[in-house]
Amino acid sequence: MYLHIGNNKNIRARSIIGIFDADTATVSSVTRRYLARADKEGSVSSAGEEIPKSFVLYRTRAGFEVCFSQLSTAALVGRSESKANI
Repeated sequence: MYLHIGNNKNIRARSIIGIFDADTATVSSVTRRYLARADKEGSVSSAGEEIPKSFVLYRTRAGFEVCFSQLSTAALVGRSESKANI
């Protein structure tokens, strides 16, 4: 099962570690440092050109990746829950 997070970007649902609100999660200095380090390592991507509302942390074979999405956390969680009930 995959979760569509915008602009033809799909992430395997079982690989998702968390879905975070971009506004509230980045208040923490720990989160900001993690995102800065992930960006330096090339582990950050974006599922759109608009201002991101959320980001998804997920596992890959190489480690962990972060993908920013223009969709809200509520929309992404709703999509993941509706797919799980099918």
